[in-house]
Amino acid sequence: MDFIKELQDFRYLDWTDQKFSPGTPGCFLKAYEETNGKKYYYKLSNYDNYRGVFGHECVNELIVARLLDILKVEHLQYQLVHAMISVNGQEMETYINRSVNFRKENERKQPFDVYYEFYREKNEKPLDFAFRVGWGDYFERMIAVDYLICNRDRHGANIEILVDENDNARPAPLFDHGVSLLFSCYQNEEIRKFDVLEDRPVQSFIGSRSLEYNLQFLPKDRRIFEGALQEADRNRLLGDLDAVLPKEHLDKIWEMIWGRWKRYVQICNQK
Repeated sequence: MDFIKELQDFRYLDWTDQKFSPGTPGCFLKAYEETNGKKYYYKLSNYDNYRGVFGHECVNELIVARLLDILKVEHLQYQLVHAMISVNGQEMETYINRSVNFRKENERKQPFDVYYEFYREKNEKPLDFAFRVGWGDYFERMIAVDYLICNRDRHGANIEILVDENDNARPAPLFDHGVSLLFSCYQNEEIRKFDVLEDRPVQSFIGSRSLEYNLQFLPKDRRIFEGALQEADRNRLLGDLDAVLPKEHLDKIWEMIWGRWKRYVQICNQK
C-alpha cells in the first residue's frame, strides 16, 4: 500500500533535520526512526515557521514513484501517509513521505558529484565519466525521467553512489523527485497558467540546465525504458489522490506527464 489515507499519529517524530533547495522558499524537514531493525526516513513538503507545511512535494514523490513503476525503473519506494505531526511545538495535520533505507548493511553512501571528482579523468565530463564506469544506462533513464516530470533539482547530491567495504560501487535507486511537476504552483490561477511543456531552467549536475536539450544525450536507436506510458495509465497514477489535490491540479499533472511523454517519444524516436 503506497497511500495511507486514515490519519496516523506521528507527533513523536523529531523534525530537526533541514534541507534547503536554491530558489525555493522555506525548507524541507526530515525525520528518522528505527523500528524492528529497519531504518525509516520521513520528509515533509515545504515548510516555514509562518505557514507551517505548504506545497505538495510529498504527493509528487508518490506520483513519480508510480510513474517509475510503469516504466520499470528502479527507484526508492515512497509511501504517502496522512499524518498528525508536531513541529516546533505546533501540531498540524498534513501528508508525509515514508521510505525504507535502501542501502545494504555493508554499504556507505556518497554523493555522485564527490565520487566523480575523486575518480574522474582530466577534463572528463560527468556523463562521459558515467559511461566509462558502466553506468550509462542508469543516467540515460535518469535524464529521460527528469524531462518527463520537469525535475528542477537534480544536483550532484541528489544522485547517490553506494560503496561497499571492497570499494565496489553502484548508483542508488532514483530518489528525491519532490521539486518537480507543479511544485511551485500554490494557487489555482498559477495552475491554470502553467505551461506543462515549457523548458524551464533547472539545477542539473548531468548535462545542461535545459531538460529538453539534455534529451540529445539519449540514444535514438533503442528504447531505454522496459515499460511504456499509456493514456489509460492516468488512473493508476492519480486515481486515489483527489482527497489530497484538487481536480484542476491533478488534471494539469496528467497533462504534463502525458504531454511530455509524447514529446519525448517524438524527439527520441521511441516506439
